Amino acid sequence: MEEPQKNDLNVAGQEEDSPVNSTSPQISVNEFSCHCCYDTLVNPTTLNCGHSFCRHCLALWWMSSKKTECPECREKWEGFPKVNILLRDAIEKLFPDAIRMRIEDIQQNNDIVQSLAAFQKYGNDQSPLTASTARVNQQRGGGFFSGVLTALTGVAVILLVYHWRSRESEHGLLVHKAVAKWTAEEVVLWLEQLGPWASLYRERFLSERVNGRLLLTLTEEEFSSAPYTIENSSHRRVILMELERVRALGVKPPQNLWEYKAINPGRSLFLLYALKSSPRLGLLYLYLFDYTDSFLPFIHTICPLQEGSSGEDILTKLLDLREPTWRQWREFLVKYSFLPYQLIAEFAWDWLEVHYWTSRFLIVNAMLLSVLELFSFWKIWSRSELKTVPQRMWSHFWKVSTQGLFMAMFWPLIPQFVCNCLFYWALYFNPIINIDLVVKEVRRLETQVL
Repeated sequence: MEEPQKNDLNVAGQEEDSPVNSTSPQISVNEFSCHCCYDTLVNPTTLNCGHSFCRHCLALWWMSSKKTECPECREKWEGFPKVNILLRDAIEKLFPDAIRMRIEDIQQNNDIVQSLAAFQKYGNDQSPLTASTARVNQQRGGGFFSGVLTALTGVAVILLVYHWRSRESEHGLLVHKAVAKWTAEEVVLWLEQLGPWASLYRERFLSERVNGRLLLTLTEEEFSSAPYTIENSSHRRVILMELERVRALGVKPPQNLWEYKAINPGRSLFLLYALKSSPRLGLLYLYLFDYTDSFLPFIHTICPLQEGSSGEDILTKLLDLREPTWRQWREFLVKYSFLPYQLIAEFAWDWLEVHYWTSRFLIVNAMLLSVLELFSFWKIWSRSELKTVPQRMWSHFWKVSTQGLFMAMFWPLIPQFVCNCLFYWALYFNPIINIDLVVKEVRRLETQVL
């Protein structure tokens, strides 16, 4: 009598311990069917509208229609659809045999494999964040970064208004005025822009009322003797070198960014955008078409001839027209190939005393662009697309060349106000935009890791 009772208890215990077995017959495979192929869902992908489809069915639908909308209700999806991992795992546990057979059939179908590859490539090229992920990231760090971007935007606006209304724009007019018409005050202004040391001789030039005509007649002997008494040979050499340039040009040569912009508005705008989007092509342009006036001062600044010349006055480097040595070329070519934006940052660093805030914006922008370029190379490497690099470089070259040609053709028709807006936008607001791009790339990597 005890054995039947024991068996009855075991049966009852088994029934209580396995509720899934008692309910499993109630689960039908039809409840997990795709509304495109009407078969069991494989890698179910759930859209924003809530409908789920096999991933390869969604890829085939996208390939045939080229529409980013639900095949059933036609609601557009946002971002790039992801596989519903919870639903996939549940289906694979409930119907392992059916799923295994379907996966084998899919892998043997070349059309489906190609559609999946094209669909995934399309997703990689899209925005890295879906709407839900963007909201989560905004809660995690959006407040901080939005505050930083707002503060930098405020600084950029202040600098824009400052340059629009400050006297620096008036100083730039000196590059358009013939040296023979300079007043004594303008000669002193020209002298002070040679460097901080020039303030030592300010009063001597003012007391002698040296105007433009008198300045053109001065020689080295007169500078070294009374009443000017410039005993420092380096100071005297810089003054004479710059005076020779003034005599040759008949006007004041540009000595800073704003004066260069006043003399070459089109070229300065072109170089600013070229160095931002394609620094290697921009520097190549300087080498081919502006070697003496721009490239030589640039390479002597970022790759000084002597190790101890880093503290040399910026104008001395600007006036250095000697041919670069092999050591300078070697250092330049290494940075040019691997760290082109670092060249721009180093050049801006030497101009910190002349352009305090502007140089800082350029340095920050160069750092951000270096990070974005690193992300681009990482994408190419991770997707095994190294073979496409030559084609990408060629298409980029034609894109930049076409834009430059278009700008050269229509430059005379563009209002100066529009050019100034584009110039200041690229100078002060692009770094703010690049900060946001770097943050998005970092968050995209975080989502991939997770």
